Amino acid sequence: MEKLYELYGLKQEEYERIVNKLKREPNEVELGILGALWSEHCSYKSSKVHLKKFPTKAQRVVQGPGENAGVVELDEKVWLAFKVESHNHPSYIEPFHGAATGVGGIIRDVLSMGARPIALVDSLRFGLPVDKRIVNGVVKGISHYGNCIGIPTVGGETYFEECYRTNPLVNAFCLGVLPAGRMLRARGKPGDLLFLLGSSTGRDGIHGAVMASGEFSEDAEKKLPNVQIGDPYFGKKLIEAVLQAIEEGLLTGLQDLGAAGLSGSASELASKSGCGVELWLHKVALREEGMKPFEILLSESQERMLLVTQEDKVEKLRELARYYHLEGEVVGKLTEDKVFRAFYQEELVAELPVSLIVEEAPIYEKPYKEPDYIKELRSFDQRSLPQVNIEEAVLKVLTSLNVCSKKWIYSQYDHQVGTNTVLKPGGDAAVLRVKWAVKPELTSDKLIAITSEGNGRMVYLNPYEGGKYLVAEALRNLACVGAKPLGITDCLNFGNPDRPEIMWQLVKAIEGIAHACEFFGVPVVSGNVSLYNETVERNEIRNIYPTPILVAVGYVDEKKFLDHRFKERGDLVFLIGDLRREYSVGGSEYLKVVHGKVKGDVPHVDLEKEKALHELLLKLIKEDYIKSAHDVSVGGLLVALLESLFDTGFGLEVSLYVDGRLDFFLFSENPTLVVVSTEKEKADTLKDMVESYGLDWLLLGRVKEDGLFTFTNNGEKVIERPVLELQKLWEETLEKLL
Repeated sequence: MEKLYELYGLKQEEYERIVNKLKREPNEVELGILGALWSEHCSYKSSKVHLKKFPTKAQRVVQGPGENAGVVELDEKVWLAFKVESHNHPSYIEPFHGAATGVGGIIRDVLSMGARPIALVDSLRFGLPVDKRIVNGVVKGISHYGNCIGIPTVGGETYFEECYRTNPLVNAFCLGVLPAGRMLRARGKPGDLLFLLGSSTGRDGIHGAVMASGEFSEDAEKKLPNVQIGDPYFGKKLIEAVLQAIEEGLLTGLQDLGAAGLSGSASELASKSGCGVELWLHKVALREEGMKPFEILLSESQERMLLVTQEDKVEKLRELARYYHLEGEVVGKLTEDKVFRAFYQEELVAELPVSLIVEEAPIYEKPYKEPDYIKELRSFDQRSLPQVNIEEAVLKVLTSLNVCSKKWIYSQYDHQVGTNTVLKPGGDAAVLRVKWAVKPELTSDKLIAITSEGNGRMVYLNPYEGGKYLVAEALRNLACVGAKPLGITDCLNFGNPDRPEIMWQLVKAIEGIAHACEFFGVPVVSGNVSLYNETVERNEIRNIYPTPILVAVGYVDEKKFLDHRFKERGDLVFLIGDLRREYSVGGSEYLKVVHGKVKGDVPHVDLEKEKALHELLLKLIKEDYIKSAHDVSVGGLLVALLESLFDTGFGLEVSLYVDGRLDFFLFSENPTLVVVSTEKEKADTLKDMVESYGLDWLLLGRVKEDGLFTFTNNGEKVIERPVLELQKLWEETLEKLL
């Protein structure tokens, strides 16, 4: 028979530690609080020891990990707050509300730093065969919340793999802007009052943090009551009310209510402030009758914020709440004794040391070992692959779900609301201008660039090299639009860390990401860990691919940026970067969809050459030597060329002289490769500049007016197709499926 503490996600040794600390048995309310705050979702108990390997400091970092979001300096007037977070388990159980509340939660994380949220990015992973209920529900949930709250979804990426079938990944990113020097944190001092502002509190989301820290089994739908329900209209009112309260100087601290609800936000705020906290649960506005203290404390009802204020400002906050039609009342205070106490009417329902709830959450160094599959997959010799018809292979890769257009998804999102979006979804990175809505004078001459990467298949094949590969690609995407990096936020989506092979994936991926970030001098300023993405089904154990999602944020100087599309007839098209190496198809989309294999090793990144390429691209863009830039990634060189052609009305004539395997050259997903276009008159200068950076160039062809994609190798025609025909296939694949 399951013991009570096990119902709250606690292990026997954890329960015994609690009893020893308290010198008594905890009551059920206290068990609920500790179970939630000691969950993997809240405490990072399996990953914390390894997360310390990330570089987190840099000249422009204002706030690194440990707060609700990271904050970096854009310029002397504007700071940026940003973070990515997962809502994976809820999005399988209830796709629409799970995804919608994931968006709402990350918006409040950014808001809690005192920033106005201005942009969203989503990174999605769905299973194969495609489950239309999940895909449609998730996309509608994201679009509903983002569109209604009035924050544009400006970018993202979507992959489909068998391993995500019952563990979809829904990672939501938000970026906000704030005036330099006016950052808020979850801080207060003894005597400060806690004012709960926002929606009323219901029973939705109770045990949400515990559910997010466990694996699924065949009865996952029974967890439906754990999924929160969001209301974007309340979310919009809450944003405006909080920002007005900040403008009027009514707050000294701020904390959103997310995992573990009021118990989580109050205990974390008290811990960071070095205080105790007293909560008065009977003062919390409820939306359901008969709610028990346990439910009030642990409810994860959405659109709620905990404001730190003083007695003389309370009435103004109440007036503000009434003006925005929100619930608002003092529900507690910070105390000196470092004890968490919750009262209902006159009854003390929970009394715990704050340190026990937060700082003393267990930290594990779980064992890890290399999985057996690694040696078998890396022993694959690509030379054993049979020759294929290149034209047929192009069509298969172009219409594969990981390469085809995701326009069906992002066209459902409003990416122009707020009129800040300069470069829209569909390219290497989104580009935004900065307009501070509350204080119009707080604008910036710099543009913001945002890109998301997370190729789980590559990390599965080699977590360490895969981690480096992801960092390199994210920063290359920024460089392709003319942006220098400011920082990275990560969401580490992995399987069950209690399995040493899965823990090995996590440790090695962190080390690979950390190594690359250290080399490039780019800090990790915030993040999230989502573990136990595992399903046990008919005695079969299925873990997801190790999937770190990296969102890189950068800035564009002098408003000089590029997109990936070719611009004029007669322009020459070059491949630049690290060309003199073996072209590996390990982990490529070509290898999977044409040959049915997920094998090989990750193409290793030469970090020195990668960094040189980024610096070269920035110089080429700044000095107007190139008109477009597009990195070679999923699908390989041919896909990069076609994506650069689509929506231009042009054709392209490519003429190559490849002696070895042409398919390897065209479909390899090697790093450190970018397709650029330039005027004929600037071609010689371009070549000289590429060589001066220790990199290579190859003239691929020229842009034409005839609308044909013509490709020859050694004088022999390989492909000749109308670009519009190829574009139609690429654009309609996902839409026809869904």
